[in-house]
Amino acid sequence: MMNRLVPILASVVALSSPLSAEAQNQYKLLVLARPSTYHYEYIPIARDSLEKLAKLHAFDLVFTNKTEIFEGDLRQYAAIMFLNTAGSELTQPQRRNFEAYMRAGGNAMVVHRAAIMPANDWPWYEKMVGRAVGVHPMLQTGVVTVVDRGFPATFGLPDRWLWSDEFYVTTNPYRIAIDPVLNVDETSYDPTKIWPGQVSRPMGRDHPIAWHHRYEGGRVFVTTLGHNGEMYRDPTYLGHLMGGIHWSATGLGRRP
Repeated sequence: MMNRLVPILASVVALSSPLSAEAQNQYKLLVLARPSTYHYEYIPIARDSLEKLAKLHAFDLVFTNKTEIFEGDLRQYAAIMFLNTAGSELTQPQRRNFEAYMRAGGNAMVVHRAAIMPANDWPWYEKMVGRAVGVHPMLQTGVVTVVDRGFPATFGLPDRWLWSDEFYVTTNPYRIAIDPVLNVDETSYDPTKIWPGQVSRPMGRDHPIAWHHRYEGGRVFVTTLGHNGEMYRDPTYLGHLMGGIHWSATGLGRRP
């Protein structure tokens, strides 16, 4: 009887192996999220939402607040997301390891506060972001407009999206070319509304708040949206993030 079962079991294994291979996740994403004075309550919410996205879209997620992970082998990650956590948190050896990762074809996502770096702290990272963030107006409701309808991070968005956030004011000190994905319509909020003692000036019609570009050997997607925790429960915002994740990790999904 056992001898008869062996060929049958072998056939079952042979048939099931391709299915198992197809069920494997597509890629691995590393997310660095560390608490700071103004950004901490988002972490458990974002982690829960990103874990759900990972299950839904079949990718592996490593979510951490430990920068020591940047001392290991980063080549296993299709992309690395800096979530409200800038490169200033990394030590010099960790920075060099991340630079090597990007030069070898690694990819990065920068979300909201992760775009803010102290001037001249790490120019390489500032160039990777593509823009320098100065002051920003108070959180307000404004109209976000789609610039690139063919980019995955815009696929679930209306042409004019009513959204409440900190609409960062940026400059381009390193003359980096970026491809804008979203703009904000400055006529829909007050770009000068800021705390006493600070001054915020409008950027005009060209006010990108999400963009992508190539840097070193890899892809970089930046969204300056995502200030508070409740945003990481919003399906539209999560669709925006997922589009950025998909493109950053795979390079796919862009529509001509």
